[in-house]
Amino acid sequence: MDLDKSIQERKSVRKFSNKKPDWRDIIETIDSCRYAPMSGNNYSLKFILTKDKEKIKKIAQACQQSFVEEAPFVVVVLNDPTRTLNLFGERGQKYLKNQAGAAIENFLLKIQDYGLSSCWVGHFVEYLIKETLKIPEGIEVEAVLPVGYEAKGIQTKRRKIDLNRILFFDKYGEKMMKDHSIVDG
Repeated sequence: MDLDKSIQERKSVRKFSNKKPDWRDIIETIDSCRYAPMSGNNYSLKFILTKDKEKIKKIAQACQQSFVEEAPFVVVVLNDPTRTLNLFGERGQKYLKNQAGAAIENFLLKIQDYGLSSCWVGHFVEYLIKETLKIPEGIEVEAVLPVGYEAKGIQTKRRKIDLNRILFFDKYGEKMMKDHSIVDG
């Protein structure tokens, strides 16, 4: 995998073909999530992979996004906050979100590596997903990731923002690096 190429070519896909991916490839992408940084080296994430069309339909309804239903597989990312909150208290909530985001990005880059497509869905009615997948109380739904092959003939473009609009030096709003010299260690 060429990491720069995967990062630059990764995009959110909302149109899937009828071709079914090999579920083992999706398992490999989930495995890549285990290598994301975790607060206190305390792994809190869980995953549910489903190909059940009825469940996928209910998940799509919970997301209020019909394209989810087109995907042959859906991965639901979960967080068990117990140990992280016990270890870090209130600030653990932030760590849980950060580590979920890092793991999901690993997933999205690995999915790209397999020639598959997905879209990170963060809008959903949580209790409907929990009810559909029998997720116990205390476990949080972080994301829904529909997985499949991108439909042919659909051009999904990724918007790229100019680096000069988002990068500052030494303080917010400072567009120029003040000292261009190289400082030895």
